[in-house]
Amino acid sequence: MPTTSAVSEASTSASAVDALPSSHPLRDGRTSGSALLAAYRGSRPEVRPVWFMRQAGRSLPEYRRVRAGTGMLEACLTPDLATEITLQPVRRHGVDAAILFSDIVVPLRLAGIGVQIVAGTGPVVDRPVRSAADVAALPPLDPAALAPITRAAADTAAALGSTPLIGFAGAPFTLASYLVEGGPSREHLRTRALMHSDPQTWHALASWVADVTSAFLRAQVLAGASALQLFDSWAGALSLADYTTFVAPHSAWVLARVADLGVPRVHFGVGTGELLASMRDAGADVMGIDHRVGLDVANARLGGTTPLQGNIDAALLFAGTKALHAHAADVIRRGSTAPGHVVNLGHGVPPDTDPDVLTELVEFVHGCP
Repeated sequence: MPTTSAVSEASTSASAVDALPSSHPLRDGRTSGSALLAAYRGSRPEVRPVWFMRQAGRSLPEYRRVRAGTGMLEACLTPDLATEITLQPVRRHGVDAAILFSDIVVPLRLAGIGVQIVAGTGPVVDRPVRSAADVAALPPLDPAALAPITRAAADTAAALGSTPLIGFAGAPFTLASYLVEGGPSREHLRTRALMHSDPQTWHALASWVADVTSAFLRAQVLAGASALQLFDSWAGALSLADYTTFVAPHSAWVLARVADLGVPRVHFGVGTGELLASMRDAGADVMGIDHRVGLDVANARLGGTTPLQGNIDAALLFAGTKALHAHAADVIRRGSTAPGHVVNLGHGVPPDTDPDVLTELVEFVHGCP
């Protein structure tokens, strides 16, 4: 496994794009001049790019219509449906990027793990992984299992034209925590206990997850994604010492395994303000920032050298136009301190968001100087 310092020095230069297929949107130029990629690479495009985490989903009536009667994981693994859902917010809102419709646990399902999404609960694992024997029994990921993801990404990238597609995956800590806890957890007590009581088993589990995750991300990029995001939902539960020791090397492994493809790598976590530098040093080109830390503060913590993404508080989507505009303008002002800035939320779009609010917010962001 590479060191974090080695990963942070991995090349993301234009020449690395030569590793992509000749039909890739970055190779044939479709997305190479996009505002999103300019900002991700530290430039200031004329129009500030904006997209929203969870922009494809329950806030859209067209999403609810096309997914009626279809389970979440089934929808993610049905290429035509996943493509349609991914495209919906681009059509409706005019955002500057699409993110492949997926779920954090999709790569676990593809690897043969029994996992289902239970309404009102979230992902639930049939058999939690809590011992060395459990880890040893984890199956390898068959590359052929990635076919639905590859097709969905390729079809979506073709339909998007000059709008970039972002590949998506959950980070090793979050996925490993689901496996250990058996489902969502507030405190992640079993996971954190395993790290300290049996580090060897923890690292073996996190390494297995990192291999699955890197293959999942790599497939999306090779099929047409022009950037990627590694999403660590639960890393905010960790101290900096625990993150650095038990988590960063595995996230670094994932980011290193796609470094040769030359696409920008965004690293995002929830409640991770104290972990920003360590997460960046794991190999990120861009840091996603949640709403708890001002972008100017995040920029200072990162030494003023890292493009940022974020970080409108989703609660302001329900506060009325005046309050939302004032908040968004403040986010933009703070983001201007960083080398590059892509506007986003500080987390995902809540399911009961009025879609018209998001459409109007995109227009507002695009109109800001």
